[in-house]
Amino acid sequence: MGANLKKVLMIKNNDHMHWVGDGFPVKTIFNYNNLGSEMSPFLMMDYAGPEDFSPSDHRRGVGVHPHRGFETVTIVYSGEVEHRDSSGGGGVIGPGDVQWMTAASGVVHDEFHSENFSRTGGVFEMIQLWVNLPKAYKMSTPRYQSLMSNLIPQVELDGGRLRVIAGEFNEVRGPAKTFSRVDLWDMFLNEESKLSFSLPENHTASLFVLNGKIENHDGQKVHKNELAVFEWQGAKIQFKALENSKILFMGGSPIDEPIVGHGPFVMNSIEEIREAYVDFQNGKMNHLPPP
Repeated sequence: MGANLKKVLMIKNNDHMHWVGDGFPVKTIFNYNNLGSEMSPFLMMDYAGPEDFSPSDHRRGVGVHPHRGFETVTIVYSGEVEHRDSSGGGGVIGPGDVQWMTAASGVVHDEFHSENFSRTGGVFEMIQLWVNLPKAYKMSTPRYQSLMSNLIPQVELDGGRLRVIAGEFNEVRGPAKTFSRVDLWDMFLNEESKLSFSLPENHTASLFVLNGKIENHDGQKVHKNELAVFEWQGAKIQFKALENSKILFMGGSPIDEPIVGHGPFVMNSIEEIREAYVDFQNGKMNHLPPP
């Protein structure tokens, strides 16, 4: 059993915060330029907050911008986000909710604090992931999935709980529809509780600690705001919580294709990036109606 345990390849963090628009104070924990193959099919992770916003009549956020070639996944832990996109998708998501937007052939969208959260203020905390699409689906029709908290199945653990957003955990399947195997689970573990699970061989795997501290089977500790990236080899992960911990698991079947990205577009070649910019400028990604 020990020989089949996945080893931690690296532990990564980023203490540098930057603003996306005026509503999202984010730390980019990884992106495809530094961990493209190790994190595939995930391309990027922005961790926003926790940040305490004062009440305001001004809705903070980021205005209209395009995407092509991948999906954005937004997980809200505290606060509320309102989204609109040119495929007709949109809505308000709050604590426990997840928004899964497939940009694919191209959308424009905007993201703001909800009217209610802007008015009341409070603590804001969320994660946004970029998930790659296989070449065969990069130019497919955009879609939007609103995964409200009550739709996300919860698995009771010995000393905690785990929510299956995408993929499968102990035969419990998440509601997100994906184009390749993606496992995305968030979990809340009590101090001293242990967790062990198996994955398909040679799948990618990582654990991000939003709060608390965990210890891998080999004694490696992963602290708050740190990402543990596992080697592809092996199939089992085993760790325990040294404190009450809030954790996000990301894994899946790696997409073995070239990654070429620039700004809001991620494709397979520089020619496709140029085409994306031309299509956006010519309005082929449609337009958002006035709010």
